Amino acid sequence: MRRTALLIALVLAAGACSPAESGETTASQASSTTVVDTTTTSLETTTTVSDGFPVSVTDANGEVTIEGEPQSIVSLSSTATEMLFAIDAGDQVVAVDEFSVYPEEAPITELSGFTPDLEAILEYEPDLVVISYDPGELVSGLSAVGVVSLLLPTALSLDDSYSQLEVLGASNGHVGEAAEVISDMQVGIDEILAATTVPADVSFYHEVDNTLYSASSASFLGQIYALLGMVNIADEADPDGFGFPQLASEYVVSADPDLIFLADASMGVTPESLAERPGWAEMTAVQGGAITVLDEYLASNWGPRVVELLQSIADAVMGLVPAT
Repeated sequence: MRRTALLIALVLAAGACSPAESGETTASQASSTTVVDTTTTSLETTTTVSDGFPVSVTDANGEVTIEGEPQSIVSLSSTATEMLFAIDAGDQVVAVDEFSVYPEEAPITELSGFTPDLEAILEYEPDLVVISYDPGELVSGLSAVGVVSLLLPTALSLDDSYSQLEVLGASNGHVGEAAEVISDMQVGIDEILAATTVPADVSFYHEVDNTLYSASSASFLGQIYALLGMVNIADEADPDGFGFPQLASEYVVSADPDLIFLADASMGVTPESLAERPGWAEMTAVQGGAITVLDEYLASNWGPRVVELLQSIADAVMGLVPAT
């Protein structure tokens, strides 16, 4: 439960300061879910060298120069951890945060990416620290003791995800491997889209947590859904493009989506429990059993396994297509 609550807080930080206000039934009043203000930035490498050092890359704070190939990397971002191992830089990683549970060989510790402790991080003698969130003093503190950091915040698009892989590849001497991972992601996504038949005007609701936060098309997660061309009922409730509006229960019932995706099973939400909510038992998706329980870890990350997430969504969509 604790892991899910903190992941929700970080997911809700996808480039916005506060939920969109609404005086209608499209969104409820502000919830108690913590919203962290984090700037999300498109990233790009600023060097054309292959695996040579020094290299200069661009993170959310600007240009970063890395003098030599890092040998002791600390990752305080579960997505960055997945990316590092995917590009064969896992041997350089000496410690990861408490939520970096994938892959299994990642050296998980009690380090927190949500409330990072400078002294605890320095115990691992890192020469590079990768983070997705800076509470305000971590980057400057690392810099003061001569440790380079990379701030790679929540992606807003697949292009952002690809750019972060490129940055990590250039930063760690794995340019070619990063390019290969990006190519595999693109091919995998194209194959899924080519094999998926989407019924006209099919609509869906994605539930981030049990207080009915959802993901609009302005978020990275929402853009993964958008690849399939479905109607996202959260979009109307997010006129300011916050990305994660909180919906009123009455609004979801009224929208009557064809599909429901749950990313809050750890909060006790199940397909069966939805029918116990006022009015939900009469919804099309609830009556037809068109409810998919997603892997919460996949739904809160923007790394290479986004292909697996898209496949799960596509499988649910194809379940609506009559057999021929």
